[in-house]
Parts: sequence; C-alpha cells; structure tokens
Amino acid sequence: MDQKTIELDVRADINNKLEPFQKIMEAISGLEMNDVLILHAPFKPVPLYGVLKAKGFDHEVEKIEAKHYKIIFTKKGGK
Repeated sequence: MDQKTIELDVRADINNKLEPFQKIMEAISGLEMNDVLILHAPFKPVPLYGVLKAKGFDHEVEKIEAKHYKIIFTKKGGK
C-alpha cells in the first residue's frame, strides 16, 4: 500500500488569528500506518506534539527560517 502524505500550511491562519486545530485534526483523520502530515507553522506547536503522540504520531521538526517551521508527523501506531 502506498504511503499517503498530506501537506498543510497553517501560517496564514495563525497570522489571521484563526485557530487551526480543527483543520489539523481533519487532516490526520484519514491517515493510516506510516502516512505523513507535513505541517508548516510560524512556531513550534509544542502542545500539538502531545496530542498527536497520543494518536500514534512521531514527529520531526525542521526550522526553515525565523517564522517558518516544518513539522513532519508520521503515523506509527495508535488510533
């Protein structure tokens, strides 16, 4: 089975004072083992790490520039 990758950029939402949590939860809802969510954010979304870890995701963080982080969440288990 092919690995699915979803890329989501929430920087504009956050800059416009919109909460992207629901958008992120909808993006991961269809992901299965080894699927990936690539999230672009203006900061490290540390609270999200715990939420997605509880749903079976590991993460890696890459700082692209001052206000651009790329976080790669990979589904490894869980629900």
